[in-house]
Amino acid sequence: MRISNRSTRPGPQASCGVRIAAALLLATPVFARGAPPPRFDLLPAGKGAATGSPLQIILLLTALALLPAVLMSVTPFLRITVVLHFLRQALGTQSTPSNQVLIGLSLFLSLLIMQPIVNQVYTSAWRPLDDGTITSAQAFEIGSKPVKTFLLRFAHEKDLRLMLELTHAPAPARPSDLGLDVLVPAYILSELKAGFQIGAILYLPFLIIDLVVASVTLSVGMVQLPPVMISAPFKILLFVLVDGWNLVIGSLMRSFYQ
Repeated sequence: MRISNRSTRPGPQASCGVRIAAALLLATPVFARGAPPPRFDLLPAGKGAATGSPLQIILLLTALALLPAVLMSVTPFLRITVVLHFLRQALGTQSTPSNQVLIGLSLFLSLLIMQPIVNQVYTSAWRPLDDGTITSAQAFEIGSKPVKTFLLRFAHEKDLRLMLELTHAPAPARPSDLGLDVLVPAYILSELKAGFQIGAILYLPFLIIDLVVASVTLSVGMVQLPPVMISAPFKILLFVLVDGWNLVIGSLMRSFYQ
């Protein structure tokens, strides 16, 4: 049995291609001797600004990491997910619908509600900033006004007072003068309260079914049979007959447009 002693060196065509690629790469201005490295500015650099590209990248990645929490807390996503979670627990279907389905439904419903606000922020703040007619500070101030208006619609006065007391901030002359540091936590507390109230109401009809089934099974003597196994089909049947998804989602959406 003969073993061929073939060389593992690249052929003339491969070595020629490598040389051409290296020559073209070295001929670019980036690799030219004495040429400065390329600079990518993510934030507009002002006079005396010390935010270089590495620091800007770190700030951008930090903002992207916090973006999901902001979207879940400052949008209708919070109330919708809480209500859908209570609904699934009341039905007793364990993991059906799955978390991915509930989150996807909540996300698209939140986008539907927030679309006018996003369009207003884009038209009044982002587009002038992109054109260079206003600064980033002015864009933030202009773009935060529609968001503040939305948060003020659903933030309860009691929660706003609590946040003002915790921050030791003076009460403003107008509600629109409140800062986002007060509005955002007050809005979150108000949405949690609204979500729990709706969830408690959703629990009532299914709780009645559980009580009736439990009393019937105990009176018949079926002690070892869990009542949940019998009540679950009745709860699902009731929910389907009354078109529960239409009622729940419709009531949720109307609560944001009132």
